[in-house]
Amino acid sequence: RLRVRIVERRTDYGRAEIVEILAAGKGRRTPPCPRFGTCGGCDLQHLEDALQADLKASAVRETLRRLGKVGSSVPTELVRGAAWAYRQRAQLHTIGRDEDVQIGFFSRRGRQVVPVESCPVLVPERESVIPNHVEALPAAPPRRIDLLVGDDGALSSAPRVAGLPQREVSITVGRYRYELDARCFFQAHRELRPRLVEEVVGPWRGRQAFDLYAGVGLFTLPLAERYEQVLAVEGDGVAGRFLKRNARRERLERLDFEHSAVESWIDRLPAGADRVVVDPPRTGLSRRASEQIARRRPSRLTYVSCHAATLARDLKILSESFEIEKITMFDLFPQTGHMETVAQLVLVGPP
Repeated sequence: RLRVRIVERRTDYGRAEIVEILAAGKGRRTPPCPRFGTCGGCDLQHLEDALQADLKASAVRETLRRLGKVGSSVPTELVRGAAWAYRQRAQLHTIGRDEDVQIGFFSRRGRQVVPVESCPVLVPERESVIPNHVEALPAAPPRRIDLLVGDDGALSSAPRVAGLPQREVSITVGRYRYELDARCFFQAHRELRPRLVEEVVGPWRGRQAFDLYAGVGLFTLPLAERYEQVLAVEGDGVAGRFLKRNARRERLERLDFEHSAVESWIDRLPAGADRVVVDPPRTGLSRRASEQIARRRPSRLTYVSCHAATLARDLKILSESFEIEKITMFDLFPQTGHMETVAQLVLVGPP
């Protein structure tokens, strides 16, 4: 039970902020981080870790049912990992200049920077470098800094700024080693990455597979172990260069690369492929990409999503050709409201 203040009114909903907690609900706790409530990096620290994951999984199921018409008979699974000290990458922001430079995260509301010297969701190797970064920043620092730590503690930062580490780093997932730098997207949860790859790639084999939005090859490399020919499509030039390098190091001769936005390439997807994997950004697939995949009718489609609403929207279109075999939710972002979802779809009828 709360006493709240309405801060925004719309025709079909409103927003409120808590003025006073009259009676705490089951699972509410004192947030472990003293900056919770002002720092916008986390929004669920006031809930016990296990309860967070359960509530987020319920929200994903409800969203898929309501927006995507996904039936309750579809098997679902929730995969959890470490709730603290799990992130190998983060985006920091700066404020001030000269001797008054500070570094931190955006506030929960607005674009103010909340200075931090440590963060309990970062891996220890990353958390310890925040104060050192402040000392290394130039008098006029970049407004945003992306950081990525490798398995050996090596640090990469972007953009390129004198005084900050610019090196490439190496991260091993399963039997594969991936080289990349802070400009590249890579799943941040160190412990759950191997389980995510295992779920996405699965036990299936075949002749031809396509990895769309391939990044540096997190799924591409293990797919090339199971399919006679794999084509990776990635529009970002930096990620694409690392993908090709990672593939060459593994001597994956059955892997080809196409440097193109998926939306520009999608008309070239052949009909009846054995396998398509998509891992789009939060905006999901474009309508044209969803419709083309449905028309081309691959035997199996794996959809990796970080946004349940766009996944639900796209599944509605894809349901013309596919049925959902299984949905697996990964709590890759503990202490936040985000949940990663992997949907395994199989073709209905002949290819």
